[in-house]
Order: sequence, then C-alpha cells, then structure tokens
Amino acid sequence: MSAADTADRTRAVVQEFLQARLAVDRGRMEELFADDVDWLLAENPAVPWIRPRSTGAECAAQSEELAAHTVPEDARASLDTFLVDGTDAVLFGHLSGTVRATGKSFAGPFALRLTVEDGRITRHHLYENSLSIAAACTTA
Repeated sequence: MSAADTADRTRAVVQEFLQARLAVDRGRMEELFADDVDWLLAENPAVPWIRPRSTGAECAAQSEELAAHTVPEDARASLDTFLVDGTDAVLFGHLSGTVRATGKSFAGPFALRLTVEDGRITRHHLYENSLSIAAACTTA
C-alpha cells in the first residue's frame, strides 16, 4: 500500500470513529478499536469517566460513560485541525460540557492522537483541560 493510500485509510477510519463517537455507537467503536489499545488520558480521580483502559471494549465504553455523567444538550466539540501522516492522525479542537451531578461546566482545548493499523485504532492519546473537567466534577 502506498503512503497516500495508508493516509487515506487512516483518515477514513478516524472519520468513522468520530461519527460513531458523536452517535455514542458503542458497537461501531468496538469494531474500530483494536483488541489491545495504547490508551492515554491523564488520570483524574475526580472524573468518573476517566480511568485506565486497554481493550477495545473498555475504550468504546468511555463515550457511554461520558454521556451518562454529562448533560447531552450542553455538549459541544469543534475540530480546528485534522492532520494525517501515514498511520497517525492528530486532531486539535475545543470541547465543553456540563457535569450532570454538579451542574458545573467545563471547557478547553484538546489534542487527540490516534494510530490506525490494519483498519483499527491501536493508539488513543487524548490531551485536554483536565483541571477544568475535575473542577466541574467536584461539589466543593
């Protein structure tokens, strides 16, 4: 497969992932994640949907857990940049939401690095404004 074909395939899988994520389609996300995933999201004990994950099923469940703890109509995400280099994709944007239990909002930029191998996501590293999210999850 040529480098251009690899990049096109990576872009297509990431676009499918984004659509499944927006739809909270756990089944489709399980299909897109590899059996073993290099998952990175800064540990944050105050945030119930952030925890270590390593299997495709665990990674796919994260969007449902996020949806269960936040107010759906307040969720916003915008994508500013979508870069692809071979099997790697990097997305930059902004996200915001409201935590259901506290009524507090969070907002900030994010960067997401994904790696696609054999049509499945093998790496998911998310960098986000974890301080804002933790503050929104605490009642104090």
